[in-house]
Amino acid sequence: MFGLTFEKLLIIGVIAVFLLGPERLPHYAAQLGRLVRSLRDMATGAKDRVKEEMGPDFDDVDWRKLDPRQYDPRRIIREALTDVDPFAEPQPPKPVVARAAVNENSAYLQHKRKREVLGAGEAAPFDSEAT
Repeated sequence: MFGLTFEKLLIIGVIAVFLLGPERLPHYAAQLGRLVRSLRDMATGAKDRVKEEMGPDFDDVDWRKLDPRQYDPRRIIREALTDVDPFAEPQPPKPVVARAAVNENSAYLQHKRKREVLGAGEAAPFDSEAT
């Protein structure tokens, strides 16, 4: 809730106790309670009004699907850019294509073989200009 943790709320409450003092604190606590109660009543009234205006269709709505927190913009864009029809029947898997032969004389494999050839007490090559 607005980045407030329990500890922060506790600190705010302690500061409020010191600033308001024991004389005014009960009055402001009662006002806060009335405010919370009125907000809860307004939310309940709005929900009841939506139920009343929508009629029996209200129970058929899947509200979790309409929750904006579930939307991932990356997923939405990825789905929009792919030409895959979500309602199409699944296609059979494509056959596996064999890879090309590996070049045994590649610089990477030569370097890898050199590293494997190092003995137990032999130090690895070091380039002082690379650091």
